[in-house]
Amino acid sequence: MPDAGSRCGHSIDGGPSTVIHGVEHTAISVPDLRVAIDFYCGVLGFELESESGWPKGVAELDALVGLAESASEVAMLRMGETRIEIFQYESPEPRPQDLEFRVCDHGLTHFCLAVTGIEDEYARLVGAGVVFNAPPVELGASICAYGRDPFGNVFELKQDRSEARA
Repeated sequence: MPDAGSRCGHSIDGGPSTVIHGVEHTAISVPDLRVAIDFYCGVLGFELESESGWPKGVAELDALVGLAESASEVAMLRMGETRIEIFQYESPEPRPQDLEFRVCDHGLTHFCLAVTGIEDEYARLVGAGVVFNAPPVELGASICAYGRDPFGNVFELKQDRSEARA
């Protein structure tokens, strides 16, 4: 296992990767794009960057996403350098997400939002109806809280302790 802080990405030949330099966006599939936009923009403060989509029968997109006869509406949201792409697939029929999904289950578990004033942000989001596992918890160098969007996707609020109020 690499030491903390060491570079762990390697190219096929074993040398360090210089091609991948960051995460461009995270994507979420939801049953209702409007509800998702309202939550991520209206409650969490993202900005709607663009909306698009595609109809059934676009072979290149079917190949890209690995689905036959796919069709989707898409919104790209931005907050600073963070982007979230939200899909509402119309075809094929999506399987519903388990709203009781546990963060220990295999697959993507959550995404993290950097915040300042975590106690105030937590209270604001609770007032807006967001469900959290627990109030913010102090964990060494940070203070964190896990919440869920309207579809059960887990997100984390994280504040560095150096930014905590005295």
